[in-house]
Amino acid sequence: MRAGNVAVMKRLPRALTLVALFLTAALAPAAESSKAAPKKAKAPNPVLAAVTDVPGLPRVLLIGDSISMGYTLEVRAKLAGKANVHRPLENCGDTARGVASIDKWLGAGKWDVIHFNFGLHDLKYLDAAGQLAAPDKGKQVHSLAEYEANLRKIVARLKATGAKLIWAATTPVPGGSTGRVEDDAIRYNAVAARVMQEHGVAINDLHAFVKPRQAQLQRPANVHFSTEGSTQLADVVVGAITPLLPPRK
Repeated sequence: MRAGNVAVMKRLPRALTLVALFLTAALAPAAESSKAAPKKAKAPNPVLAAVTDVPGLPRVLLIGDSISMGYTLEVRAKLAGKANVHRPLENCGDTARGVASIDKWLGAGKWDVIHFNFGLHDLKYLDAAGQLAAPDKGKQVHSLAEYEANLRKIVARLKATGAKLIWAATTPVPGGSTGRVEDDAIRYNAVAARVMQEHGVAINDLHAFVKPRQAQLQRPANVHFSTEGSTQLADVVVGAITPLLPPRK
């Protein structure tokens, strides 16, 4: 073999290595771009955003589940310039969660008016996996007796704040709602009404407001409300809160 050919053969492995490295670098961006784009982070729920108080305005706290979350922004907008409207930065769920979390929700600030509700999460039925279930396949979260006991603890704690209190009666359960029984809200509301009357707590009867217009305001076979339904609930809530607001400082 000639000397020139030998030199070429010696350089060949190195040349191939360089070509391989070049191709790897060139193809890498294409391979990266072929991968599925990462999912965008879910936008934060504005209902659960912290509120910065406007100095001098009364402070209002809304406590409740997803029904109250549905009307929170509307209430806040309608009371703009009249009150600072807050809510816990979560779904408040059932009365047991209320008992466990009430101090955290109240925080260290002073409240002028507290509008609160528990009910739909107490009367629902769950299976062993914690999913909504038919009554014959699940267990009710809290009996009427348990609901009353928890509610009394919550009311006692709220009264200690010195705020004006408004109990929101639990809205109706439409027929066919998964995991809940139609008219159970009536039984739970009766217990709540007795507790509130004993403690001199005002009652905002959202159940009575919704019942005659249920088909127009609630989703079919669903305890939740349409956008229009939540807007109308907000009007009723604002109507209950406004007379109890102290004068602006």
